[in-house]
Amino acid sequence: MRAYFGLAWAPIQHFAQMLTDEGELRGLIGPRELPRLWGRHLVNSAAVAPFLNEAAAVADVGSGAGFPGLVLAIVRPDLELHLVEPMERRIAWLSDVVEEIGLDNVTLHHARAEQLHRQRSFDHVTARAVAAMEKLARWTVPLVKPGGTLVALKGQRATDELDAAKYVLRKLGVVETTVHRLRPVEGVEETTVVVARRR
Repeated sequence: MRAYFGLAWAPIQHFAQMLTDEGELRGLIGPRELPRLWGRHLVNSAAVAPFLNEAAAVADVGSGAGFPGLVLAIVRPDLELHLVEPMERRIAWLSDVVEEIGLDNVTLHHARAEQLHRQRSFDHVTARAVAAMEKLARWTVPLVKPGGTLVALKGQRATDELDAAKYVLRKLGVVETTVHRLRPVEGVEETTVVVARRR
């Protein structure tokens, strides 16, 4: 695990400790998730990093407890991370983590993704456990710059979701979708990353 996170190990540990201490109390993570925090949440979130260009501007939609947005901000300090979250208590949490860990590459947006349509655009938009692909695409693809990508963490049904969303994706200008199934660290559960490229 330590080798996987490399230079980001200390701040990732700090974030994990904050989640262990306060995550359940603040309604960010269920009690059953705490034993699976590393494999299911932190490693899973970091798996997105290789799909993002160097020094890119990235919007993470529905950041919640900080997956994958805060993890990406920690493991990829070259990125400019914009965390988009509509719930006030979650924004308060994200703000606390950013301040305590000292992340200077994060901007918080207390908003729904649709409120940023036509105002902002990004090289990549990330999302995890936000909505089914059809709905997620409507919220996120308008924020993606031409040639940029939506990078979504999905479950076992990723291919079915893409199939159900194919007309919406086409209408939104998505020209290519790929599904990547990864196991970045031995012994953790498989991570599914869907990449949708906008023309």
